[in-house]
Amino acid sequence: MRFGLPATEGLQAGGPLRAFFGIALLSVLMLTLLRTVGLRAFSMASETYMSGTHSAAFVTCPNEQVAKDLARYEWQGKIQEDSEVLLMIKTRSSKVASLAEYVRSNHPYEVAEVISLPIEQGNPPYLKWLGDVVPE
Repeated sequence: MRFGLPATEGLQAGGPLRAFFGIALLSVLMLTLLRTVGLRAFSMASETYMSGTHSAAFVTCPNEQVAKDLARYEWQGKIQEDSEVLLMIKTRSSKVASLAEYVRSNHPYEVAEVISLPIEQGNPPYLKWLGDVVPE
């Protein structure tokens, strides 16, 4: 009386095709993992940034005190509660690196916050004006 197929019989019954798809799926998953790990390692080594690693969150608050209570952050091992002002500078994406360098050179913070979010949509006349006043 047989209760199961020997290992070799299971491979013969559609096994090669199943094995091919299993290896292909594993390869795709490994490629994605290796690509992500490789890009992050490159980012760290070359001081470049991998898009999508961080996010900017916009939070509405009923008043300035609530905003101040929420805006605590750690810097050099101490909790900071500074009152900061958000400056929004609109520019061409191609100019962000130059803008960041300018801010780093002129900002009093040791590590100045400069982040960039692409403009996906907007008021066409405004976007045209922005394109006109910020040349390539």
